Amino acid sequence: MIAYIIRRLLYVIPVLLIISLISFSLMQLVPGDPAIVVAGTSASNEEIERVREQLGLNQPFHVQLLTWYANLFRGDLGTSFLLGRDVVEVTLERLPVSLSIAIYALVLTLIFGIMLGIIAALRQNSWVDQAVMTVALIGVSLPNFWLGLILIVIFAVELGWLPTAGYVPFTEDIVGWLRSTTLPAVSLAMLQMGLLARITRSTMLEVLRQDYIRTARAKGLPEHVVVGKHALKNVMIPVITVIGIIFSVLLSGSVVIETIFSIPGVGSLLGSAILRRDYPVIQGGLLLVATMLLLLNLVIDVLYAYFDSRVRYDRD
Repeated sequence: MIAYIIRRLLYVIPVLLIISLISFSLMQLVPGDPAIVVAGTSASNEEIERVREQLGLNQPFHVQLLTWYANLFRGDLGTSFLLGRDVVEVTLERLPVSLSIAIYALVLTLIFGIMLGIIAALRQNSWVDQAVMTVALIGVSLPNFWLGLILIVIFAVELGWLPTAGYVPFTEDIVGWLRSTTLPAVSLAMLQMGLLARITRSTMLEVLRQDYIRTARAKGLPEHVVVGKHALKNVMIPVITVIGIIFSVLLSGSVVIETIFSIPGVGSLLGSAILRRDYPVIQGGLLLVATMLLLLNLVIDVLYAYFDSRVRYDRD
């Protein structure tokens, strides 16, 4: 297992290089000039050209790319054109905000997605099954930004139970954090919750038809033991496989949700950087987020090996 983890960590390096190359190349193709944004729309051509030279944007593409990689190998992701601060510092400052909302959404997704999927499977073809699958279908069908706006209207504007926007750090006020992150987390989680409920239901139905489940029932074991001890572990194998994907989607979906709820996270930082052509923040932010997601997928693979005894990575 240790050899497998080391190999996977080595695989991460070329993947990150490819991601950084793609993000760097794409930003060069996007229309717009960051020098004009930095200098201001009223700046003269000479002032814009001077800013462009200061930022190194007048250099050929390959020179800019090699310079960026050279700085990257020294651990320097550059300085934000507009904020004037180190990209790593700005990104890490906002990362806990995005992570807290994504983890909150992931917890909601796992709890309700798995629970609803199991309930639907155990009540197959009943009204309970139909109701759960209808809720799951609604969750899959609703865009998260539209759901977020509807939740703001209902729970913030009409009922006044939760704030319309803003963020309270978890370390300052737990209740305030829950109040400020519940609507964004539910908006993010609803889609994934529906998908996970459908995956859990179909997997549970397949597992419940296996011979060892029939044998456990024939021995007179209580149903909660059959489901909780014998079936659930095998159901968790495909569920764990998609957890990494779900978390990736939740984190990437935060770009829109953080903007809607005015949350100062990495998503809103990247969204603002894209609109204002702040290349260092875009490239550095994407690289840091991609690194985190690749490491998360590595953890998921290790958990997958734990739950599925057929997987033996040491012999790969």
